[in-house]
Amino acid sequence: MYFASRLRAFAGAAALITASAIAHAQAALPNVVILATGGTIAGAGASAVNSATYSAAKVPVDKLIAGLPELSKVANVRGEQVFQIASESLTNENLLTLAKRVSALSKQADVDGIVITHGTDTIEETAYFLTLTVHTPKPIIVVGSMRPGTALSADGALNLFDAVNVAASKDAAGKGVLVVMNDEIHTGRDVNKTVNIKTEAFKSQWGPLGMIVEGRNYWFRAPVKRHTMQSEFDIDQINALPPVEIAYGYQSVPTTAVDALAKSGIKALVYGGTGNGSVADRNVPNLQKLRSDGILVVRSSRVPDGFVIRNAEQPDDKYDWVVAHDLRPSKARILTMVALTKTNDTKELQRIFWEY
Repeated sequence: MYFASRLRAFAGAAALITASAIAHAQAALPNVVILATGGTIAGAGASAVNSATYSAAKVPVDKLIAGLPELSKVANVRGEQVFQIASESLTNENLLTLAKRVSALSKQADVDGIVITHGTDTIEETAYFLTLTVHTPKPIIVVGSMRPGTALSADGALNLFDAVNVAASKDAAGKGVLVVMNDEIHTGRDVNKTVNIKTEAFKSQWGPLGMIVEGRNYWFRAPVKRHTMQSEFDIDQINALPPVEIAYGYQSVPTTAVDALAKSGIKALVYGGTGNGSVADRNVPNLQKLRSDGILVVRSSRVPDGFVIRNAEQPDDKYDWVVAHDLRPSKARILTMVALTKTNDTKELQRIFWEY
């Protein structure tokens, strides 16, 4: 009896020590919240060979986390299902809801980093919106995948692990909102989707900020444009976004799109012109009319790389137009919406485009 009771005592003490050690290890790890919005990373295909044909936004966040036990080695992770939407269907209201939740979490002392799972179709738009509006030095990582988790060589699991690893890293603090995909770390401002059927789908014109290799971050540059803590825009003060639309230029482009959008109640129009933001001659008078009616005109380019030069293809000073610098039309729209919550002065808007 004596020895049996002693053995039980030793077993009980060992269990307490083990539980204490586990609790201590967990307390030493950073706390990361995963906010799930849907997308391919939460998608499922009919079979393992379906990498491009699948249903997006099917797998809940708890199941994504449960499928990656390795996450527990780098952070204490918990998840929240904010939306379950394919990203091409996200709205301005969704952006506001998500950004306000990110802002609220970033203020909590028990949150060290935030990861947002997102569809890749508009991942760069959401990342840029968060870059402009959320005030925090804590890492905010937006991540997606090009293949559903049911596919052979699915990329979502490693992308999510890398994203949590970066969010848990002190060296990611203060770098703004980041997009982690395919072992690369990109700034939310610069990154764009460049191909739709490859895992290396995301590129930044000015290059990635760094890479993740076997759980270690390697940094090569830092963002210089204003973001997060340096931004003059604050999601806690923004409750609505003004309507801003995009019209594209191409050969034989008619005035139909510009004319129709002018009557739709928009506050600004982003013109995605050819080349250096060129505007077809027949659309110039229509855009001038928009501006005289109080609608702002932002001249962008449909070309993936480069930037629009002010007063080159068009006399922007004379027409009182704004140029989008190196932002693609979709991101120019995001910045225009955010900027219009503060000002509709074209000189101020041009300053904002240079600085952000």
